[in-house]
Amino acid sequence: MKKPFITKEQAEEIKKTYPTPFHIYDEKGIRENARRFRQAFSWNKGFREYFAVKATPNPFIMKILQEEGCGFDCSSYTELLLSDEVGAKRHDIMFSSNETPDLDFKKAYELGAIINLDDFTHIDILDKLTGIPETICCRYNPGGEFRTDGSKNVMDTPRDAKYGFTHEQIIEGYKILKEKGAKKFGMHAFLASNTLTNDYYPTLARIMFKAAVEIKEKAGVELSFINLSGGVGVDYTPADNQNDILEIGRKVKEAYDEVLVPAGMGDVAIYTECGRFMLAPYGGLVTTAIREKHIYKEYIGVDACAANLMRPAIYGAYHHITVLGKENEPCDHVYDVVGGLCENCDKFAKDRQLPKIDMGDILFIHDAGAHGFSMGYNYNGKLRSAELLLREDGSVKMIRRAETPEDYFRTFDFANGKFDL
Repeated sequence: MKKPFITKEQAEEIKKTYPTPFHIYDEKGIRENARRFRQAFSWNKGFREYFAVKATPNPFIMKILQEEGCGFDCSSYTELLLSDEVGAKRHDIMFSSNETPDLDFKKAYELGAIINLDDFTHIDILDKLTGIPETICCRYNPGGEFRTDGSKNVMDTPRDAKYGFTHEQIIEGYKILKEKGAKKFGMHAFLASNTLTNDYYPTLARIMFKAAVEIKEKAGVELSFINLSGGVGVDYTPADNQNDILEIGRKVKEAYDEVLVPAGMGDVAIYTECGRFMLAPYGGLVTTAIREKHIYKEYIGVDACAANLMRPAIYGAYHHITVLGKENEPCDHVYDVVGGLCENCDKFAKDRQLPKIDMGDILFIHDAGAHGFSMGYNYNGKLRSAELLLREDGSVKMIRRAETPEDYFRTFDFANGKFDL
């Protein structure tokens, strides 16, 4: 059973200062997880986790991860600015984007970030814009279907993905980049999302390691680092398997020792760029039951909506819900838990078995620490909620204030404070 990291009493006290809905993050959990992740790959002297900023783009959260040794993976101009603002320097930043605007390439180059090229044509584009930096990375797409070792289940289909160089392109690409003056090379690949198996990274690693050996043989390029990207999932439902990052790290080492070491590539650094695994379980959306409806189904209306957490609405994703203070009561009622958007998909839960919910009850929606607040929007004029941090000492700090109507209107050009066509 999933357990919230705040109690009913804590939530009620927080509400006195910060009305629901709000996102809250667990500093202790974040730090412990980051340390466990680093321990899993401590066998690799060059290892580094580049936190995927898109998952939780908050400078306070990023600062915590930076203190735990993480760099940042950015995918846009704004994320580059954010990483620079928290003090990330040069190779503390990995820039992985696609269909990349010129301005973004220029900013990444200016900051000295490691640029991860998504496409063969980007070599010439970058060369014309800024020149090729001495350190460069390429994103690899092996094509076909991706399965874990010995599994008949397809995890994803790289050949249908818009990302990366083909196998032939990446070999030729490294040759060209070397001719253009690059001296340090990396490779990146992302083949599946939210995987719930300890075999994902090891299987991906073997594919990449074998490609790295072939690149050395055919392109004369020895990779300095291999970025396994993200894709390590979390157990959104209580029945899901929970990934064991220590076991994952051990299995990647096995592949490393079997493939890279015999090829004379035992000094290749391993990088990762997890967002979901680093943050999702350590953030929750806290909301209050404000309305109930009894028609063909039983509905509980809350003061949050899909604008605060859109994953259930757009993916049908499951997020566990705890009614704070009723953790030990029987789940003998069936509800749809819904928000107030003018969209029928605005549902945090469908036909969910929960304890009896009374108006004023506080609901904790689990695993909202990644791709939660960051995917928020303003449809129906809904305003983004505050983000709070539960500090290790038990205190609560606001790390982003809630939006106001003034924020919503600020981008309109009002002449003399009045709207004038």
